[in-house]
Amino acid sequence: MSLLALVILAALLALGYAALNFTSVKKLSEGTPLMQEIAAKIRSGASTFLNYEFRILLVVGAVIVVLLCVVVTWTGAAAFAIGALMSSLAGIVGMRIATYANVRVSNTANTTRNLGDTLKVAFKGGSVMGLCVGGFALLGIFIVYMIFGLGMGQLSLEQIALRENWLGIEFAPFTMTISCYALGCSIIAMFNRVGGGIYTKAADMGADLVGKTEAGIPEDDPRNPATIADNVGDNVGDVAGLGSDLLESYVGAISSAVILAVHLFLSSEAKGLGMTTEMLQKLFMYPITFAALGLIGCVLGIAYLLVRKLSDNPHKELNMSTWVSAGLTIVLGFILTWFMFRGMDLSGMNFNLGFLSPWYAATVGIVAGIVIGFLAEYYTSYDYDPTKRIAQACVEGPALTITQGMAVGMRSTMAPVVVLAAATVISYAFAGMFGVAMAAIGMLSFVSATVSVDTYGPISDNAGGIAEMSGLDEDVREITDKLDSVGNTTAAIGKGFAIGSASLATLSLMVSYLYSYTPPSGDILLNIIDPMTLAGALVGSALPYLFSGMLIDAVAKAARKMVEEVRRQFKQNPGILAGTESPDYNRCIGISSKGALGEMKLPALMSIAFPLLTGFLFGAQFVGGALLGATLSSIMLAIYCGNAGGAWDNAKKFIESGGVPGHAKGGETHAASVVGDTVGDPLKDTVGPSLDILIKIMSVVSLIAVSIFSRYNLVALFEQIFG
Repeated sequence: MSLLALVILAALLALGYAALNFTSVKKLSEGTPLMQEIAAKIRSGASTFLNYEFRILLVVGAVIVVLLCVVVTWTGAAAFAIGALMSSLAGIVGMRIATYANVRVSNTANTTRNLGDTLKVAFKGGSVMGLCVGGFALLGIFIVYMIFGLGMGQLSLEQIALRENWLGIEFAPFTMTISCYALGCSIIAMFNRVGGGIYTKAADMGADLVGKTEAGIPEDDPRNPATIADNVGDNVGDVAGLGSDLLESYVGAISSAVILAVHLFLSSEAKGLGMTTEMLQKLFMYPITFAALGLIGCVLGIAYLLVRKLSDNPHKELNMSTWVSAGLTIVLGFILTWFMFRGMDLSGMNFNLGFLSPWYAATVGIVAGIVIGFLAEYYTSYDYDPTKRIAQACVEGPALTITQGMAVGMRSTMAPVVVLAAATVISYAFAGMFGVAMAAIGMLSFVSATVSVDTYGPISDNAGGIAEMSGLDEDVREITDKLDSVGNTTAAIGKGFAIGSASLATLSLMVSYLYSYTPPSGDILLNIIDPMTLAGALVGSALPYLFSGMLIDAVAKAARKMVEEVRRQFKQNPGILAGTESPDYNRCIGISSKGALGEMKLPALMSIAFPLLTGFLFGAQFVGGALLGATLSSIMLAIYCGNAGGAWDNAKKFIESGGVPGHAKGGETHAASVVGDTVGDPLKDTVGPSLDILIKIMSVVSLIAVSIFSRYNLVALFEQIFG
């Protein structure tokens, strides 16, 4: 109970600090009347889209709640609703602060002309999103533990064993409940990421292709009808979507460790391996308490940046905040592990380095996350050769720009995957499969710090757009562009964290999946040379490409309509480009909204339907293979998309900053870089971020449903009939 008190303390501390920063940012001046007017349009557009999206989500969520009530249990349905609520709250609060902070960042840059002061406002706005991700995630977990775990006794030893519901389906009550909580978070994340990603990239591509490439006007020029929609998209995709995405990753990692602990205990009990009930109770609490201490470390790491005067090196300052958070998490995690496991009977746990084994595994995850972040920075920042080579290729035209960017993206997959492979092997050697789950938690234990850094990017991007549309001095735009450029790199780092942790969490969820349909006394096995498993792996490997193609198609369709609308307005109202007439921003906002909401349904629902459909047709082995294949191909594809898109974007900014001598902003070289950036937009902001959600939502849905389709499927029916 004292450990649960620590969890709620961390959640309330984070949410309280988020509220303080929210209020602090909102008190700042919004600047000139024109700046206020533009900011109000962006805020209104973002809120309108989110309201429409949540109407769809309400229907989908209600259907899932009913299905869970009927097929599984009402406690799972209630936990699902709690998860959906927590994820929604994080996205809503984060988006609201972003729409308040953007104009205040512009005004701070305008009034102070100081990069450090402007960075502090942008980061303070981003910290609200980061703190809400950790705070709401742990608040929801605390509620689940208190109501279902303790209040209804699902954490008691009497209810750990498998139970049957009214349909005769067996499951462990608490693992089912926390799985449904994770599913609620995942559903919101999928819709926010997919819908927001389609919205933002349709608007961005439409604005760039006509405004910058055809009309030759600057980015975020107020004459461009799509520019407000573009800025709205930054908030609904890169803020609300990002927050829900990483909250889901965070919850998924914690849930995977707790679920795995139950299955390890049941297996140990059946095989007589000696795992004690006292150890099981510790394992219930260790993952969430470790995450709580990581959240406290993030509060201190974020405060470390905000309470002191900042230098003019935003990259250094943001990295320092992340490192402080990670370092404090390691130290606090050591103290926790010492307190919880010292002197314990470690029988049946594969804690090969003694009672500190789970801490070593979590530390491996933290280190792996930081290394993956450095690798993402190397491949996407214009301070390093890969992005500079893309900028040089722009001199030769769009074709070589695309070719060079693809090469960078493909080459960038190897090193992070080697790091993930090493982290998996080492954490397993330290503490078995529970160690792998703890490595995922370690990688995300300081998620509030990484999300704060990540969210600062779209806030800075919006600030630059408002500065441009408000006619502020070039010095102001230089400050916001510098912050935005660093934000592109931090976004790539955040995507690396997300897919890295997703791979580790999915692996532990997959092991729990295998345990779920294997008798406790049996050995878990996924036989890859079994024809059904191999077929599943082949189909599963192709699934992320089908999913990605659907998302790119959706972006292209919406972007095409946006391009047609911008061209129409320029043609029918020549006064727009002359600056004597105002464009119709609302029509462009409407096009992006309708396009996103119409196109997001099929890919989002496919991630839920695929494991269910194939499970009831072909059985558990096929789905196990599909999960393996989808996870492996998603990791590669997500890294490629994130790094290639980030590198194309920063190559453009490198040219704009004068990095390629003799090739200034507005020339043919810059036009080629804009084409590269436009190609990379849906990759880095729609496809890449959605893939980690795809593999986790498939894993959670499979884990919830496997107890049903492992018994009732078409293949099993044929075997019974034809024997």
